[in-house]
Amino acid sequence: MPPFRDYLSPLPLVAILRGLRPENAEAIGGALVEAGFRVIEVPLNSPEPFASIERIAKAFGTETLVGAGTALDPPDVRRVRDAGGRLIVMPHGDTAVVERAVELGLACTPGVATPTEAFAALKAGASGLKMFPAENLPTVVVKAWRAVLAPETLLLPVGGIRPETMAPYLEAGADGFGLGSALFAPSASTSEVRDNARRFAAAWEELRRRKAA
Repeated sequence: MPPFRDYLSPLPLVAILRGLRPENAEAIGGALVEAGFRVIEVPLNSPEPFASIERIAKAFGTETLVGAGTALDPPDVRRVRDAGGRLIVMPHGDTAVVERAVELGLACTPGVATPTEAFAALKAGASGLKMFPAENLPTVVVKAWRAVLAPETLLLPVGGIRPETMAPYLEAGADGFGLGSALFAPSASTSEVRDNARRFAAAWEELRRRKAA
């Protein structure tokens, strides 16, 4: 499997599809891929999440990195892998879950809110760090963490991120973002999700262009 960062390189935005139903999985996944998204997570507190993961994985193959969010326990990791998922995203920093993901060859981005959690997750083999919830981790925290973490560490703020709020985090040292309700809601149509995805992608490309200028 290509490294996690390879999937983030074209567009470092992770789609969080909380509440997705299996019958909508291919259509929503297609809308996201069309907009440039390459990393998709289906939280395990969604309806029939393993069925949705399997459908997206089969539809888009190695083109995307698909997996589960809200993975709370080590047994969840095998179930995700068996459904075709290759990514584990967590709201917490349980190193047992991280180590299980590493053992089974899955990328893993645990949720962390303190430097202690961050370093423990990285020691366990985390592919990147989900800074969660971002509402409680302002840009000064990102800057402080960036000063002490290894330069190659991927920092992905998650929680309340919108197209217009990405710039300060990027300037502070964030590498990408996890996107929830501003991107997808269970009641949203495929066209609405496509439009949201395009707005996020356009906002990121503009930020990248400014940074490179």
